[in-house]
Amino acid sequence: MTKNISINGQEIKPGENKKVILNSYELHTKTKIEIPVHVFRSKENGPSLLLSAGMHGEETNGIEIIRKIISRDEVKNLKCGTLIAIPVINLVSFLYGSRDLPDGRDLNRCFPGSKTGSLGSRIANDLMKHILPVIDFGIDFHTGGAKINNYPQLRCVFDFKDNVDLAERFSTPLIIDSTYRDGTFRKEAAKKNKPILVYEGGESMRFDYLAINEGVNGCLRLMKSYNMIDFELPHNPFVKIKKGTWIRAQSSGLFHMNVNNGAHVRKGDLLGVILNPFGGEEIKILSTTNGYIVGLNSRPVVDQGDALIHIGIEQD
Repeated sequence: MTKNISINGQEIKPGENKKVILNSYELHTKTKIEIPVHVFRSKENGPSLLLSAGMHGEETNGIEIIRKIISRDEVKNLKCGTLIAIPVINLVSFLYGSRDLPDGRDLNRCFPGSKTGSLGSRIANDLMKHILPVIDFGIDFHTGGAKINNYPQLRCVFDFKDNVDLAERFSTPLIIDSTYRDGTFRKEAAKKNKPILVYEGGESMRFDYLAINEGVNGCLRLMKSYNMIDFELPHNPFVKIKKGTWIRAQSSGLFHMNVNNGAHVRKGDLLGVILNPFGGEEIKILSTTNGYIVGLNSRPVVDQGDALIHIGIEQD
């Protein structure tokens, strides 16, 4: 028999769809900020899936992915299991349109957090205390930074079978072996045997519809694979990336990219050029290895040493 679940003292019964509040936080203006959590429950037993986005306030693609998912009739009428969706975890930074919290902290380095710590530490603590105990696994949506455009990808740990199984069910174009980082939601969840994969797609403060569509379709494939919804979607081919390397600017100037994000390249291929804005000089950017373009610098003006192109090397 499916039991009631509770999030911060708010009960959600089997068969119930409900919006609850993770917790309330106070800004320096005495304004109260509440983080909404959408819960969709079937009357039938099944897995409990977390979809979360907005860990960083400027990562809009993930927010849009979850908005689209929770608007669907299939999700509002789950066949089995539970979906817990948090479209914007870091509501404070979302208000400011920034990556970091007002005190300069990165929320995704504040885990596991504490009840009496900084704002980020308290939000992290609430996620660990109220959300993690009621889920089985999850997808946390992110984007590249202010100038890095990431091709749609899932980051997981290949050494853990449950990570790889989730990634293959989601089936985004690139699946990347990515070790845990201290202070992250993903690492602290793993300590509780709750696998959470990180989806990366596009860049901050800019909608990337390929990344959005791949994220939505991946969520639907994942839920369909556990019989949570009825929805037919073809399997998506994917490539497993074991390691990667960054190609950096050898000089400053105007950067022109010659290949598309996600493309397969071979060692020696021309990836782009850096031009002197005052004419005359051209620096060719060549691939140093065989692999796939995982992410690229979308800024036309670059300085010497800037990261330009991230190449992922396929698993043997």
